[in-house]
Amino acid sequence: MAAESGRVVIEEQEELPASGAVTHVHHTHTRSQSHIQFQPLTHTNQWQAARTLAHTRSHSHTHFNTQSQKYSCRLTHSLSAMAKGERGAQGPAGKLIKPTEPLFPKTPQQTELGHKLTLCSKLCFAIGGAPKEVAASATAFFLQIYLLDIAQINAFQASMVLFIGKAWGAVTDPVVGFFITKSRWTKIGRLMPWMVGCTPFLVVSYFYLWFVPPFISGRFIWYLGFYCLYQTLITCFHVPYSALTMFLSTDQRERDSATAYRMTMEVLGTLVGAAIQGQIVASAHTLKHCPPHNMTAGYLGNSSGAEIVKSLVRSQEYLSHSKEVYMIAAGVIGGVFLVCTLVMFLGVKERDGEFLSDPYAPRTEKQIPFYQGFILVMRHGPYLTLTAAFLFITVAIQLIQSNFVLFCTYAADLRDHFQNIVLTILLSAVISIPLWQWFLQRFGKKTAAFCGITWIMPFTMMLVFIPNVVVAYVVAVSSGLSVAASLLLPWSMLPDVVDDFRLANPYSKGHEAIFYSFYVFFTKFAAGISLGVSTLCLEFAGYDTGACKQPAPVVYTLKLLIGAAPVAFIVTGLMILLLYPISEDVRLRNKVCLDELR
Repeated sequence: MAAESGRVVIEEQEELPASGAVTHVHHTHTRSQSHIQFQPLTHTNQWQAARTLAHTRSHSHTHFNTQSQKYSCRLTHSLSAMAKGERGAQGPAGKLIKPTEPLFPKTPQQTELGHKLTLCSKLCFAIGGAPKEVAASATAFFLQIYLLDIAQINAFQASMVLFIGKAWGAVTDPVVGFFITKSRWTKIGRLMPWMVGCTPFLVVSYFYLWFVPPFISGRFIWYLGFYCLYQTLITCFHVPYSALTMFLSTDQRERDSATAYRMTMEVLGTLVGAAIQGQIVASAHTLKHCPPHNMTAGYLGNSSGAEIVKSLVRSQEYLSHSKEVYMIAAGVIGGVFLVCTLVMFLGVKERDGEFLSDPYAPRTEKQIPFYQGFILVMRHGPYLTLTAAFLFITVAIQLIQSNFVLFCTYAADLRDHFQNIVLTILLSAVISIPLWQWFLQRFGKKTAAFCGITWIMPFTMMLVFIPNVVVAYVVAVSSGLSVAASLLLPWSMLPDVVDDFRLANPYSKGHEAIFYSFYVFFTKFAAGISLGVSTLCLEFAGYDTGACKQPAPVVYTLKLLIGAAPVAFIVTGLMILLLYPISEDVRLRNKVCLDELR
C-alpha cells in the first residue's frame, strides 16, 4: 500500500513542473505529529491537497500506533472530503486527479457486510434470541418459589442451587467464548452450529429442571445437576448468538437497529415466558388448599383426626396438581425454544469464511493468541466501566425479579394478582423499547441509561410502603420503562466498546466473543451471588417451606429485597457509569476512523 501511495505522489511530482501554476505551498510534516498547514482551497491547492493526502495515508500506514492512528484517521477523512471537491479536483492542465488508494482496500466480503439488512433478516435474528428470554423469564420469576414450595427443598439448599448454578453458568461463558474463537468454519457457519447443536439438549435439561423426582433425599443433587447443565447449554446458545451481532453489518446504525429488533423480541420473549409460566402455574399458588392456620404442632393438637387427614389429603392432591402444571409450562416453553431456533437457522445467513473473524481488521494480519487478547480486553477502560456499571444494575433487576412472586404472595397479599402484575411490567417494557431506541439516537446512549434506569427506584419503594392493587399496577407500568432500558442499553453500548477497542488495537482481531462472554460471566456471577444471598436471608429469617403464611421477619426481609437493596445497587451502578468515556462525540469520531479502516 505504501508503494501504491508513493506512485501517486511520483506521478503528481512529474506533472508539477509542466503546469507552472504552483507558486508555493506551506507544508510542514513531522514524524511525531502528522500536522499539515494549507492555504485556502484553490485549483492549485486542491491538487496539492490530494498530494498531501496520499503522503499522509502512506505515512499513517507505516507508523500505525494507537494515538497517531486516531489523529491521522480524522485528518485523512477531512482531507478526503476537501480533495474530492466537486466531482473530483482537477489539475491545472485539466486532467482529473487520480484518487488516492484507501488505507485498507475493501474486499468483496466487506462490501457485502456493508449492505443494509433486510427486515426479514432482522426479524429472524431477533426471533432467535426470544426463547432464551422466555426460559430466563420463567426461571427468574418462578424458580425460587418452585424450589421452596413445590419441590420443597429447604431455603439453604435452594440458595445453594441458585448460587452454584448461576456461578457455574458464569464460569462456562468465557470457556465457551474461548472454544468459539477456535471454531472452524462449517457449511452452516461458525457460530450457527453451536446454537443449533445445543438446542435439543437444552430443551431436555430445561424440562427436567421443572420435574419433581419421586425420591426426597436426593432432590438437592437433582436440581443442582440439571440447573448447572441448563446453564452450560444456555451459554453455548447465548454467547455465539450475542457475538453474531457484530457481523450483521459494519454500519453502526444497522447494528443498533438489529439490536433494537433483538431487544424488542427478547422483551416480548420475557413477556411470553412470564405469561406462559404465570398463567399456567397461577393455580399452584392460591389459598384454596390452605386450612385456617398453618399446619403447626399447635394446630394439629387442637384438631380432630378427621380434619387432619382431610387437610393432608387436600394438600397432597394440591401438590400433585402443582407439579403437573409446572411440567406443562416447561413443555410449552421447550416447544417455543425449538420453533424459534429453527426460524433463526432458516432466516439468518452467517457470513462466510475467514473474514468472519473480524470484518474491520487488515486481512494480512494474523490473529493473536487468546490469552493476549484477553489481557488486552481486560485492560480496556471503557469495557471495564460499562461492565461494572451494568453488573450492579443487573443485580438490582435480578433481585426484584427473583423475589417479586414471593413478595406478592407473602408480603403484599397480592397472590391472586401477581401473574397479571408481571405481565403488565413486561408489556410496558415491550412497548417502551422503540421509545428508548429513539431516545438513545436523539440524546445519546449514556443519557438514555441514566434517564431510563433511575425511573424504577421511586416506584419500587412506593410498592413496599403502599402494597395495594392499584399502586401495584401503577408501579408495574412505570417499572416496565426501566426494565426495557436495562435490557436494551448494555447490548447497544457493547458494540461501541468493541469498536473503540478495535480502533485502539487495529491489529488485534477476533475477540468479540471475549467481550460478550466475559460481560455475561461477570453479570451472571454477580446475579448468582445476589440470588444465593437473598435466599439465604430468607432461611435466616425463618422461611417455612410449603406454609401458607410466613412469619414477620420473612415479610420484612422480602420488603428489603424488593425495595432498599435494589435501589442501593442501582445508585452504585449509575455512579460508576458516570466514568464511562464513550460519549456521542467519541462514538461518532470512532465511526469516522473505522470508515477509513474499512
